Amino acid sequence: MLTASLCLPLLCAQTSGYLTVGQPQKAVGKRNAAVEVRIPVTVQAGFHVNSNTPAEDYLIPLKLTWTETGALAGGEVVYPKPSLEKYEFAPKPLSVFTGGFELTAKFKVAPNAEAGPGMAVGKLRYQACNDRACFPPKTVEVKVPYSIQ
Repeated sequence: MLTASLCLPLLCAQTSGYLTVGQPQKAVGKRNAAVEVRIPVTVQAGFHVNSNTPAEDYLIPLKLTWTETGALAGGEVVYPKPSLEKYEFAPKPLSVFTGGFELTAKFKVAPNAEAGPGMAVGKLRYQACNDRACFPPKTVEVKVPYSIQ
């Protein structure tokens, strides 16, 4: 019984290759209210992903876009401050994210939103690299539960 409860949080995580999106917090708000949601992201050890503002044009940025927001409008994404790291394959330091970090999504509840639960759905596109090379881009689905009061 204890084993099942310990594994339950893992069922909510979305993994795609070298990156895992944890379960975002639930957004709760009233009509016309601004709500923010933190979205935990983890990059596999030994890898990094390009930041949302990569140092080179040929590198693919980390980018979260919303495909379905329901009663929530906006969805502006705030990215953390990237690290500048030097790798063998690049002549200058690259703007990257490693380890665990959070994205923050900012929404506004629609003025005519119906009370009750819903789900905002987005796509997080990224390019993962190790210390020698970068890999083809991947996309992972992001689901943010919400409740309108």
